[in-house]
Amino acid sequence: MKLKLCIISILLLASTTSYAGPFTDKLSICLVEKTTVDDKNKLIRWVFGAMSSHPIVKNLSNVPKKVGEELNKNTANLFMELLTNRCKDEAKKAIQYEKQLAIQTSFSILGKVAMQGIMTNKNVTQFMGGLDTYLDKDKLKSLSESK
Repeated sequence: MKLKLCIISILLLASTTSYAGPFTDKLSICLVEKTTVDDKNKLIRWVFGAMSSHPIVKNLSNVPKKVGEELNKNTANLFMELLTNRCKDEAKKAIQYEKQLAIQTSFSILGKVAMQGIMTNKNVTQFMGGLDTYLDKDKLKSLSESK
């Protein structure tokens, strides 16, 4: 149950800094190197599905319950594959020497790497660039002027 809660909390991409020991570092590297683009896309879809359930953004997206269950299933399968097959040795050592925080920290890093894929997409950057249209550049410039 603790592992489940750790994984869920870190993949919601809370931006906390955690201690990363040498075994956590090795596990993090393994997770990033042993995930495919498809794996990272599954992770992005899961994070989006989870975030879209928050009441403040729920009206912007509708993830049907059945789709949410499929996202959870696919992501759980990916976690199990990574921890028990692709990065088994690294996971065992990280847990042995650095406890559950190693899993949380490593998956947090993987989540951040995966999210880079969505944040660097040209459609996303174009949308975010639209913010510039509505910024008051004179007021912003005045922030750097000394009085």
